[in-house]
Amino acid sequence: MNASEILAKLYFSYFKEEAEIINQLPQAGSDRIYFRLSSKNQSAVGTYSKDVLENETFIHHTKHFHKKKISVPQVYIVSDDKQFYLQQDLGDVSLYSLIKQNGINDVVKNYLKEVLKQLAYLQIKGAEDFDFNKCYPIQEFDKSSMFWDLNSFKYYFARVARVHFSEPALNNDFNSLCDYLLEEKNQYFMFRDCQSRNVMIHENKPYFIDYQGGRKGALQYDAASLLWQAGAKIPIDIKNELFDFYMEEVSKLITIDKKDFKERYNGFVLIRILQVLGAYGFRGLIERRAHFLESIVPALENVKYFIDNIKNLPELNNVLKQLVASDIFKYTKYDGSQKKLEVEINSFSFKRGLPKEENGNGGGFIFDCRGLHNPGRYEPYKQLHGKDKPVIEFLETQSKAKEFLEHVWQTVDIAIENYLERDFEHLQINFGCTGGQHRSVYCAEQTALHLKNKYNAKVKIKHIERELQGQFI
Repeated sequence: MNASEILAKLYFSYFKEEAEIINQLPQAGSDRIYFRLSSKNQSAVGTYSKDVLENETFIHHTKHFHKKKISVPQVYIVSDDKQFYLQQDLGDVSLYSLIKQNGINDVVKNYLKEVLKQLAYLQIKGAEDFDFNKCYPIQEFDKSSMFWDLNSFKYYFARVARVHFSEPALNNDFNSLCDYLLEEKNQYFMFRDCQSRNVMIHENKPYFIDYQGGRKGALQYDAASLLWQAGAKIPIDIKNELFDFYMEEVSKLITIDKKDFKERYNGFVLIRILQVLGAYGFRGLIERRAHFLESIVPALENVKYFIDNIKNLPELNNVLKQLVASDIFKYTKYDGSQKKLEVEINSFSFKRGLPKEENGNGGGFIFDCRGLHNPGRYEPYKQLHGKDKPVIEFLETQSKAKEFLEHVWQTVDIAIENYLERDFEHLQINFGCTGGQHRSVYCAEQTALHLKNKYNAKVKIKHIERELQGQFI
């Protein structure tokens, strides 16, 4: 039996109903494969993973947190070999998606407060009677774990960015930072990756997911991860307000020295930022992925807040000042709003032929998207198109669409900047695939967004095949 058939048997065993619809969900960064199974009265998410130790960790944590009445998805049933399990379906709306859609409005801020309130309870009450020996792959955020993150920053970010520093002096600062942070009580459950992407909003209530990498640690790290998430761009005054709220929630559960608690929080913010920069450095500076290069800029904006407040860490301070000032991270946004250039972006089907260039330029680009994994081959996506969320998630997780577009943009940007300098009026960019429905539409939309964000360009987008089919999207 394949994975979906095994999960269907688990579904019937638990719900006593046949699963009428089974759709594979877009795969995320891990090797876990997810399915949504549903019948007339029920819905569940099925998970398949060969990593039994990780599965056991997630199931252990989930059962423990449920006993503590913490908002995590319920695990319904597990296969005998522990490679398959069904869990509660929390829908598709994450807190991060709400932040990206609405910014930090009152509704989002209230959700953040509720998350922080639940986080304090999870960390403190959730740690009571918790078997930290069940944590995987690391049981504690100790000095060696901290140094793993700090060395990633040093070698994947600072070194690659050609920052000048004394390695012995920087290591001394790393030791000082770790020793300072380890003076904080290290007896709570540390989520490790508590960011808004790992909070689902279900029936107007936040739920934590992806906590299987949690370990024993200090409280402040998770608050730092949530509030200083670079992509969320929470304003500093709201960060401070929310952290004060978090401290109040913590103080309802345990006794803390608020002044000392906040001072060490700043240290945990710093080490979290360095960990993030290490990850961005590997993906951006080493693998040259444009998405991660662009993410470096908001992450370094967070660094600026600390530069003048880092004390007794002179070499680290020196490194961060060089990074903030470095031209290598300048992601220039060209203002094309006063220019004549209009960029025409088309999606099309190769079956119908190439788009015509009718502006007299005679140039432009045609990119063939047919090398990307086609979601149209799978039943759940056949009636959807490249602007639909499930198709976007499929292409971004189960194809090389991001890598493809990074190379496209490196090529296109050269022409855009040259055309802007020379006051050219028109450039055509075309994306083709077999049916002009999924891959080409996605690539056209993402490229339009890229050009608007980077160049403030005038963009005219047309989905030729979709319009011919009477689908004006």
